[in-house]
This record gives sequence, structure tokens and C-alpha cells, in this order.
Amino acid sequence: MREDDEASGRVTLAAVAKEAGVSMPTVSKVLNGRSDVSRATRAKVEKLLDLHGYRRRVQPAARYPLIEIVFHELESVWAMELIRGVENVAKENRATVVLTESGTRHTPDPDWLPGVLQRRPLGVVLVFSSLPEDIKRQLRAAAIPFVVIDPAGDPDPDVPSVGSANWAGGLAATRHLTERGHRRIAIITGPNDMLCSLARLDGYRSAMAMAGLEVDPRLTRFGDFHVQGGFERAMELLEGPDRPTAIFAGSDLQALGVLEAARVKGLRVPEDLSVVGYDDVPLAQWSSPPLTTVHQPLRHMAEEASRMLLRPDDPGASAQRIELATHLVVRQSTAVLED
Repeated sequence: MREDDEASGRVTLAAVAKEAGVSMPTVSKVLNGRSDVSRATRAKVEKLLDLHGYRRRVQPAARYPLIEIVFHELESVWAMELIRGVENVAKENRATVVLTESGTRHTPDPDWLPGVLQRRPLGVVLVFSSLPEDIKRQLRAAAIPFVVIDPAGDPDPDVPSVGSANWAGGLAATRHLTERGHRRIAIITGPNDMLCSLARLDGYRSAMAMAGLEVDPRLTRFGDFHVQGGFERAMELLEGPDRPTAIFAGSDLQALGVLEAARVKGLRVPEDLSVVGYDDVPLAQWSSPPLTTVHQPLRHMAEEASRMLLRPDDPGASAQRIELATHLVVRQSTAVLED
């Protein structure tokens, strides 16, 4: 690290080292993500760096032309849409995309940090609902910009993020079904600890209320956004004589599971069961039948997040939140309910 190029930076780091009761090399190790610093010392130095407002100024030659995107899992179809969005912006800026899988759907694993501090990318796109304070502090101290593509709908107020209109999407999906005469409409939303799942559920409930329909709690299921989960929840919903005539699935992958459950139960889609998905991933138009779904602009979300990383520093935009619109795409998996 070359603080000798920056007089003001040298004074700040010297003050931090003195206040923390450590040496300048120790502060340097913390800034560079080195592992040979105790947790307590690291936390103390990071807190003081944040308190003093230290931001490491990186010379252009020291910055690698990389944009890093971090997921908790890479197997989802929608993950590919996000990757393509980041790739589009990376190509425009002659940068390379680095993919990392780490942590849970809520936050990356702390073990990811030392690597990214050494790689020194142009910026990091994180597909998580939140970031621990220590991760935010270390990225900011190292002058590595970051943006969250927020699947949960509840970003930290000090974190730049890009999301979509989940409540409106749930409303549009359910209104489509009520307007086609359906009264027993089930929903398989996502995990119950993610606000995007709850927002889509609220949209569903609002559409039912607008149609003057009672919400039957037996027709609500929380899933995991994957095919198997959609299949299992749909099999539960389709048991017994009083089954729903339509199911709104909180993701296209769950909707594919619903289509398979209908096949196993001997039900035709859409004649016996209407199905609406969510996301509008490319696979949706090739399902059998082609899936009516809510278009979530995943690729556009990733492009916006990547552009936010590459904009010149703007303190006023440091916690910018962008929310993109969703809309219904009608295909062949829903039908008018015959009396």
C-alpha cells in the first residue's frame, strides 16, 4: 500500500494507528484484508477508519478491470439473467466479470472478504438482502464500490441497491386470475423471511380483496423459489376435492414444479388448473404450455447495479435505491374459468 503518495492519507492512518494502539503495518494489513490480524484488533481498526472517514484513494494502475458479482448460489436460472446484465456493462467498459458463490441468501460469508480486497475490482455487485457492518466498512475503507441487487426488498438504508416492484407484481398476477373468473386461487410464494416473498403475498391479498374474495389461509404456501419446492407445495394444494382452480407461483421455477404436480395429478393446464409464474426467465416461454408470468427485469436490474458502480463518486448518491417496474406477460397457462 502506498500511503506515501498521499500526505493526508498518511496522517489519517498514523492517527488511526496511534488511537488503536497498533503499528502502521497492522493498519495496512487490515486495509488489505490480511488474515494475520486478530479479530479484536481488526474490529477496532475498522471502527476507527470508519469513524475518521478514511477512504483509500486507489491509483488507476492499481485497479484491476474487474466487476465481481457474488451470489449465495449459482444454480438458479435467474442467476444467469443477472450475470448477463453485468456482462453487458462490463463489455461496454472493457472489464471482466468475476463470479463468486458465498454465504446464505441473506449475506456473503466473511471468508470472501480477503479475496476481494486482494483482487481490487472496479466494484462488487452483491445478490443478498443485507451486508454486515464489518463487510461494509472494509469495502469502503478499501474504496471498493458495492451495490446490492436486492431480492428481499429491504435494503439497508446506507447501501446502494436495485430492486423491483414485488407488491405490484403479485397484484397483477392475481388480478389476471380473478378477472378470468377464478375464486379459489392459491399462492406459493418464496421463503417467509424474505420481504420480496411477503410483498408478493401482500399483492395477492390486495387483489383478492379488490375482487371481493376471502383469502383462504389453507391456500397459502411458503416455498423456496425452486422447482422441487414448487412441486411439493402444489401436491399439497391439489390434494382433496376442494382444490384451487388457479395457482400463483412466486417464481417461474416454482411454477414449473406446479406444472409437473398437475401432470402427476392428471390435471390439464390451463383447462383444469391455471398457473401464473414470476420472473419471466427465458425458460418460461418454452414450458408446456408456455407460462403466463410476471416479468421481473432481472437483466436490467443487473445492468443498473453495474452502472451505479462505475459512476463517478457522488456522496449524495451513496445510498441510492432504484426500483424497476414489473409487468404481466400473458401466455397459455391461464384460462377463463367456465361456470
